[in-house]
Amino acid sequence: MERRLAMLGAAGRLNDLEQLIIRHTGIDFARRSPQEWARNVRVPTFLYQVRDDVLTDPSDVQTMYDNIPITEKKLHWIEGTTARWDGYLEFQRRPQPMLDWFATHLS
Repeated sequence: MERRLAMLGAAGRLNDLEQLIIRHTGIDFARRSPQEWARNVRVPTFLYQVRDDVLTDPSDVQTMYDNIPITEKKLHWIEGTTARWDGYLEFQRRPQPMLDWFATHLS
């Protein structure tokens, strides 16, 4: 959310945004954290992310991966782009990592 606010010219307003969200939903940012939810994953997991995505901090994705408590997990970084949409096209362009994952975990 910090990066999105900065892009909107509202840097430094994260606490204000969180208070508005709490007022409308009753749920703060900490309880919405996918990094913490990852601790509950118990199935083989393949995460992928554009490393230099302008809206995502790579350390957040790495933490989510690190918090998955199983050994059957993989983190695939998409390099050489800052475009989030390249992540959606990655396996159309280069399907082998995903095909290998499926061959291992769906056979």
